[in-house]
Amino acid sequence: MNVVRRVSCIGGLAVALMSLSGCNIFVPDTGATDPARFVQETYPVFYHPAGVDPDRVRPIDAPVPVRPGVPATIYNQTYGIPGATQTRTYGLPMVNPVSAALYGEVRDNDFTLPAIPVSRVDPQYLRQEVDYPTNEKPGTIIVNTKTKHLYFVEPGGKAMRYGVGLGREGYAWSGRGVIQWKQKWPRWTPPDEMVSRQPDVRAFSAENGGMNPGLGNPLGARAMYIFKDGQDTLYRIHGTPDWQSVGKATSSGCVRMLNQDVVDLYERVPAKAEIVVM
Repeated sequence: MNVVRRVSCIGGLAVALMSLSGCNIFVPDTGATDPARFVQETYPVFYHPAGVDPDRVRPIDAPVPVRPGVPATIYNQTYGIPGATQTRTYGLPMVNPVSAALYGEVRDNDFTLPAIPVSRVDPQYLRQEVDYPTNEKPGTIIVNTKTKHLYFVEPGGKAMRYGVGLGREGYAWSGRGVIQWKQKWPRWTPPDEMVSRQPDVRAFSAENGGMNPGLGNPLGARAMYIFKDGQDTLYRIHGTPDWQSVGKATSSGCVRMLNQDVVDLYERVPAKAEIVVM
C-alpha cells in the first residue's frame, strides 16, 4: 500500500511539472543580463524628432551655463574668478512646487486667471512670509519703493511679502493713507490727466463708462483704493495681467501685483487698513 502511494505521489508531481513547463519557470532567462537587450528595452522611444537619428546625435561641446546671482544648492556651485563670483547651474531648472501651486490657474467668479510662469519670475518677487520687525501694527500695508516689495504686517514680527510693480519716476505716490474700499474685478476708469496725456484711452474715460472687468482690464482681479485725509489719491493697489511688470517701475503710478497675489492680499486686508508707501 505504501509503495502504491509513493508511486502515485511521484506521478502527480511529474504531471504538475509538465503542466508548468510552458511557463519556463525552471529555464533561466540568461538574456536578461545581455547589454544589447538592456539597451533595446530601455531605449528612449519618445525621442524621435523628424529627420534626426538618435544613434548619430553627438553631445554639444559647450561650456556649462552660467547664471549670476543664483543661490548655491546641490544644483548650483559657486566659484571665484578674477574680479567676480559666478554660479554654475547644473541640470534642469528647479521650480519650487509651492510657488507653482500658488500661481497656478485659478477660477475666480466668472473669470479664469491663467497660470503665471514662475520659473521666469525673480524668486524675490514671489509671495512668501518673512521676518519683518516694524513699529507698524498688524494689518498695515507697507510698500518699499526701492526694493519693489509690499509687506502685509502680521503679528510676531512677521509679514507676508509680495513683489510689486510701481510708477516710473515722476508718477509714483508716497506717504501714509488708508485703504478706503476694495473691489473685486473692478472697472477701470483712467483719470482725466491720463486721458489728456494718452488720447488712446479716451474710450475708457469716465464719460464713456470706463472699461469692463476682465482679464485684459489694467486693474486685474482686485483693486484697493488709497485715500488720504478723506480724499481719493487716485492711486490703487491692483492686479495686472502684465506679470512681467512686477519688480519694475513702469506703470502710471499705482502699485500693481500679480493677479494671484492681489487676490490673496485682498482677503487679508481689513476694512480701512492703513498703508505706508516709502
